[in-house]
Formats: sequence, C-alpha cells, structure tokens
Amino acid sequence: MTSLLIVGQMLSPEQGGWLTRKLLATLTSDAEWVLWLLAALSVLSIAVMLERAIYFATHRLANSDDVLLKLAKGELDAVKTAVGQQKGMEASVLREGLEWQGKGADSVAEVINATLARERPRYERFLSFLGTLGANTPFIGLFGTVLGIIKAFADLGASGAKGAEVQSTVMAGISEALVATAVGLAVAIPAVIGYNVLQRSLKNTVSRSNALGHALVGHLRSTAGK
Repeated sequence: MTSLLIVGQMLSPEQGGWLTRKLLATLTSDAEWVLWLLAALSVLSIAVMLERAIYFATHRLANSDDVLLKLAKGELDAVKTAVGQQKGMEASVLREGLEWQGKGADSVAEVINATLARERPRYERFLSFLGTLGANTPFIGLFGTVLGIIKAFADLGASGAKGAEVQSTVMAGISEALVATAVGLAVAIPAVIGYNVLQRSLKNTVSRSNALGHALVGHLRSTAGK
C-alpha cells in the first residue's frame, strides 16, 4: 500500500519538470474518447465486411463448374451464353478471352493476365483497412488503458487518500481503464476473422479465374493446328 502512495505522489502534477507537467496534464485528461474512437472503428469494420461480402457474392460466376466443363468440350458458344453479362473476375476473364480468340492463344493468354490484374484490386478494396484495423485496435485499446491507469494514480496523488481508500480508488480506476483493452480486442477479433475469410474468398476466385482462363487457352492451342 505504501508503494501505491509513493507512485501517486510521483504522478502529482505539482512535481517534475516543465515537460513532465505538461505531458501529465495532457495524459490525465478523460480517456473516454478512446472508447468512442474504438466504437467508430467497430462500425466501420462491420460496414466494410458487409460491403465486401455483398460484393463477393454478387461478383462471382455461379455456374463456374458447368462453364469449365463446357470449355473442356470446346463448346465456346455455350460458354459465351452462360457467361452473358455476369459480373466478376471469372466472367470478365472468359468474356474478354472469347472476344480475342480469333487473334490466337498467346494473345488470349495476355488478355486474361491483363484482366486478372485489372479485376483483382476491385476485390481487394478495403481489405487493407480490415487488416490494419485487426492489427492495431488492440494497441489503441491498450493506449486507453494506460491513460486510465495514469489518471487513476494522478487522482490518487491529488486526493491524498489513505488506508482502504487508496485500494478502492486505484482498483476502481484500473478496472475502468481495462475496459478500453477489452473493447480494443472486441473490435480487432471480428476484423481479423473477416479479413481472413475475405482473403480466402479472393484466393478462391483468382484460382477459379485462372482455371477457366487456362482451359480456354488450352482449347485454343489444341485446335490451332486443325
């Protein structure tokens, strides 16, 4: 208990140099803004995950397995009909590849690579935000906890509490401060999960697009000499 009193006295704003007093005056202000910041980041995180989930669901080739089978059989007209005006990387790869089929397999392969390079950033939009959020919100919460602990000891030093009052004052301040860490983790965990799920979905989309593109190029090359 004596050590707590000493720490509280050390954090008293009347002691220390000019810079220490200025920093202490800043850091002992109300840290509730950290919780509001975390709440805002949580709303943004949920909004991004929902937006990306809708985008991924509406920009995929629903019948990709059937289309791949048609490509293997060389039914290019049926493939063109199946793709139609569907959105997404897979549909764009096939649509643009089929438009260039008369220029040879090598040209089609280059067009497919260009289409993949163009479409991928559209799927990756906002994913870096989720990754950054998941990695850094625990530190924001920890920062709020540190501010709360500093404020608790500063209040202890200023109040001159003794005996049981010291324990109740410090414990109450620390328990409130730890809320920021808990909130930071609560924001980070869903963001990390969402980021990993979306990255996995993107990887699958790219794999399916590559498979469709290779199937188209393979068919064109097999029929080039005929």
